[in-house]
Amino acid sequence: MEAINGDKLRGHLEALILATLERGEAHGLEILRRLEEAGCGLLLLKEGSLYPALYRLEAAGQVKAVWENQPHARRGARRRIYHLTAKGQQKLRQCREEWKTFVNTLGGILGAQALTN
Repeated sequence: MEAINGDKLRGHLEALILATLERGEAHGLEILRRLEEAGCGLLLLKEGSLYPALYRLEAAGQVKAVWENQPHARRGARRRIYHLTAKGQQKLRQCREEWKTFVNTLGGILGAQALTN
């Protein structure tokens, strides 16, 4: 199967990030890893796409970021740890409803089986 990247992700990346953070707080590279893992190797994201989306979500109040305390057993720069806010949870619910409508509509047009839930 062909990889999912670029234009195919446009408009959905922020919802995917919110869904990833629903599982728990994470720094940027951990979010990227979770998305790639959940995408079974077909979802190809670049840091250059991820971080601007995180900044937009933060500006919208849908995620909050805090600098981690300097870890004891790790070298390197401090990382920003992102977590979902109540506003982000609300946005995620809205995105899921919009996604169901989108999939059902296109599925009907393409003759593919529609989602039931």
